[in-house]
Amino acid sequence: MAGKMVVSGGGGITIGVIGPSVLVKRTEEALKSFPSFLPRLRICRDGEEILELAVELMRESEVLLFCDYRLYKRVKEKLPFSIPVHYVPLMGTGLYRSLSRLKHRYGLYSLSVDSVPESYVEQMLQELGERPSEIRYFPGPPEADVENVVHFHRENRQKNRETVVMTGIQEVADAIEKEDIPGEWVTPTQQDLIVALERALLSTETRRNKESQIVVGLIQIDGYRRSLDRLSSDHEAQRLQLDLHRTILDYVQQLDGHLTSLGGGEYLFFTTRGVFERETRGYKFIPLLQDARKSTGLGLSIGIGFGRSATDAGSHARLALRQSKESGGNICFIVREDRSVIGPVAMTHPVIYDLSVTDTALLQEAEKAGMSATYMGKLIAQINRYDKTDYTAHELAAILGITIRSAHRILVQWLDAALVEIVGEEKISTKGRPRQIYRLTFVGQPGSRQINTRQT
Repeated sequence: MAGKMVVSGGGGITIGVIGPSVLVKRTEEALKSFPSFLPRLRICRDGEEILELAVELMRESEVLLFCDYRLYKRVKEKLPFSIPVHYVPLMGTGLYRSLSRLKHRYGLYSLSVDSVPESYVEQMLQELGERPSEIRYFPGPPEADVENVVHFHRENRQKNRETVVMTGIQEVADAIEKEDIPGEWVTPTQQDLIVALERALLSTETRRNKESQIVVGLIQIDGYRRSLDRLSSDHEAQRLQLDLHRTILDYVQQLDGHLTSLGGGEYLFFTTRGVFERETRGYKFIPLLQDARKSTGLGLSIGIGFGRSATDAGSHARLALRQSKESGGNICFIVREDRSVIGPVAMTHPVIYDLSVTDTALLQEAEKAGMSATYMGKLIAQINRYDKTDYTAHELAAILGITIRSAHRILVQWLDAALVEIVGEEKISTKGRPRQIYRLTFVGQPGSRQINTRQT
């Protein structure tokens, strides 16, 4: 099924991905950890249209990633690369996993190997403490004809019935399976794919240009005044303030940043985007939230702003901080140059949505019913990601970051405004009334598709 488009969208650093269906789908999952990437995915197993697909993707992408080395080699021999191009190597945890599976299922007595470099195999066998009595490596290049590779493995199996195959070629794996030859197709793990994607990201011009971009951060201590009022003495209040300041200062030092106290439990810091991306592991982790809670018992609301100028970055940081506070605190959101939002940052796969809603009539109608642009953005991001419009009040409360009671209250308003409708009930195993299921009908109203959503 060559040439099938799997994903498309707008915004971010465009990355083209080409490979077999299985590997493209795994790469698509790994890409959820890279909010800066906008994927252009193409499935191509037989290579018949690989050159045409590669030319197409090079025109519309900033970097290209091949999931299969054979496809990469075929294109490299016939096309000059006009953008950075990478492939996912057959090494690392994927190779370790394949050898472990072979050992568990058949035993590593005799190996027949293709596509994987001998040095990698020897290193992994040494780490596993295994020394097969016989290892044969396919003498030709990895891009050799599939039938020749299958013939090589078939002969090795005929010579020694304990021989098992390890191949990096899907077509070879399919062929030996039909012939009942035991083997394993070496495929990259999620960790291998993440490493390859990180390498691809670092090679892009956009990423290099943004390395030194100024990032503005705003930190506000949740319930700061109430916490100070509960303390019995000024001494305890000063100690709490010092502990908080020290915790925040330690984290900003990790970012090679500059920290300023604004008073009233609010802090401002500056750092660079390159450092911030590395320390947050690509916008996925901010240990300050946990550290502050552990050391002082208080939560922090954090807003991070990116911008083409310091003024924009500061304004976006304030927007992000407001988003964190509206979500209940002890959380971090990021607003990027185009006003798209990443968050919560602590999530494994952060939700990304847009603050700008272009359908004015729909927005006015929604706001009258208590559905703010923030709520609408969160709901649209959820719908775009999971292709799901039916939710219980408990699910909506979790998505919007509000209490169950608040969710029921606003759902009554949304029902009156025909923004949602009841479509059924969810039976629960424990005692209690069934939960009603609400459908978000506003996404299907005329004009609602004009909402400017963005996913990366």
